[in-house]
Amino acid sequence: MKKAFVFLTTGFEETEAIGTVDVLRRGGIEATTVSITGTKHVSGAHGIEIKADVLFANAVFSEADILILPGGMPGSTNLNAFEPLKELLIEQYKKGKTIAAICAAPLVFGGLGLVQGKKATCYPGFEPKLIGATITGEATVTDGQIITGKGPGFVFDFALTIVENLRGKAVSEEVAAGLLL
Repeated sequence: MKKAFVFLTTGFEETEAIGTVDVLRRGGIEATTVSITGTKHVSGAHGIEIKADVLFANAVFSEADILILPGGMPGSTNLNAFEPLKELLIEQYKKGKTIAAICAAPLVFGGLGLVQGKKATCYPGFEPKLIGATITGEATVTDGQIITGKGPGFVFDFALTIVENLRGKAVSEEVAAGLLL
C-alpha cells in the first residue's frame, strides 16, 4: 500500500489537511497525519483541533511515497520554521520521491530551492516565496516529483492529483466519481 504523511502544526488549514487525508484514504493510500508540535492535539487556523495519528519524533518516514504540507497561516510559516521537516523534505526529494504542498505551504519548497526552474502554483500573494518557479495560477500543478495546489477551494483537485500520481488515473477517477465530482 502506498504511504503518505500529512504534516500538521499550529495554524494549519483544516480543509486542506483533512480533505486531502480523506480523499487519499478513499483512494487506498495509507495517509498518516503527523504533528510537528510535540503534542498530538493540533489547533488549525480556524480553531478546529485535530488529533494527529503520530508525533514527528515517533514516525517512520523511510517508506513514505509522498510527504504533504497543508497550507494555512501561520501554519505554513510554522512548517517552514521546523528544521527536521525541511531536512526530511530534502531527503525525500533527493531519493526521487514525491513531495506536495498546497496554498501558502509551497513557500517551504521555495525556501529550500526545490521549485527553482519548475512550474508551481500557490495561494495568491505567496508567489514571491516560490523562488525561481514559474507560477501558473492553475488549481494544481505537477512538475516532476513536486505537486502544488492553489488553495482550500481546490483541495479535491490537489488530493485527486496525488491519488493519480500514486495509484493511477483509473483509481483517481473512481474516487472522484464516488465524491460526485
